[in-house]
Amino acid sequence: MISCYKEVGITTGKSFDVIDITGHIKTLVRESGVSQGMVTITSLHTTCALAVNENEARLFDDMREFFLSIAPPGEAYKHNDLHLRADIPPDEPENAHSHLIAMLLGNGEVLAVVDGEPVLGRYQSILLLETDGPRERRAAVQVIGIK
Repeated sequence: MISCYKEVGITTGKSFDVIDITGHIKTLVRESGVSQGMVTITSLHTTCALAVNENEARLFDDMREFFLSIAPPGEAYKHNDLHLRADIPPDEPENAHSHLIAMLLGNGEVLAVVDGEPVLGRYQSILLLETDGPRERRAAVQVIGIK
């Protein structure tokens, strides 16, 4: 049994951004030496999510508009009452909407690995969704299986 853990660093560019990380994940799976098994990808942030979906710019616009309509910034969220919260850093943003969107999307994906490649459908990509950027983000990648 092989087990390989790495972290991927991603720089996001917008407050709501979608980044295709499929290439990073495929490289890590190949480097692991796992032929048959699984890869788990986990966001290491509470305002950043992961999804398997289509890498298409107009869909990314739709995603942003959809999720921001469900959890719009600027609403009266209790998490944003910074003066009522203890032990927060002075640069803490009002980002309750970002946490809510990330919870709807989820923070991880698990994919089968077959013949040394993550299994994805024809139009599927592994997407990191930034909901509180721009920021430096990390995703944990664990590949487990056999040669």
